[in-house]
Amino acid sequence: MLLIPAIDIKDGKCVRLRQGRMDDETIYSDNPSAVAERWVAAGARRLHIVDLDGAVSGKPGNADLIHAISMAHPDIPIQVGGGIRHEDTIQTYLDAGVRFVIIGTRAVTTPHFVADVCLEFPGHIIVGLDAKDGKLATEGWSKLSHHNAVDIARRFEDDGVASIIFTDIGRDGTLSCINIEATVKLCQQISIPVIASGGLRNLDDIRALCAAAKEGIEGAITGRAIYEGTLDFTEAQRLADQLCGSG
Repeated sequence: MLLIPAIDIKDGKCVRLRQGRMDDETIYSDNPSAVAERWVAAGARRLHIVDLDGAVSGKPGNADLIHAISMAHPDIPIQVGGGIRHEDTIQTYLDAGVRFVIIGTRAVTTPHFVADVCLEFPGHIIVGLDAKDGKLATEGWSKLSHHNAVDIARRFEDDGVASIIFTDIGRDGTLSCINIEATVKLCQQISIPVIASGGLRNLDDIRALCAAAKEGIEGAITGRAIYEGTLDFTEAQRLADQLCGSG
């Protein structure tokens, strides 16, 4: 079970949003590179970086910062999302050492784009499915689509994505417990790994995730919990390794 620290960047700062609302942010640092160093030193085996400005504008807004973090940690797989809607953006990130790019909005609005980039960049594409009340959200979570998460995940599995990140927007940034039931339901319908996201709170959530890991949950993204201290990252990863193995 892989625990993945989230570094969400907005206006060059490390922030967390509540339920995806750009106007409800908490600033944790004005130095995202130092934050990345902190989590790597704490034992992170992967980093999850989101360009929030890019998610809204549709084009990278903090690429230089993300490139710097990637170059500083060449041995740590980094997955990046936010504003990745063109092949040249993917190529630029991969050239900078990013391991995975996360397709969100274009995966929902232009599904064939995922098939195209999976062929062009095999093994490097993750799809982010962000759901609210059962519907998928796009444009930095500002719009809801009519698509069902399970149906579209099956399509992307056939296209060859490396994994799916499943986020319950209603719980993201709320410390209200990760939605394991919905995550497991998705896992049971596909065979590729699923990374859980949204609401991770404490060690009890880690125990619950590990209990469900056999269903196909590869890991979980953690944000507000590790920034506000309800979850000690090093202790949590140690517990996850103990209960369901390292990964």
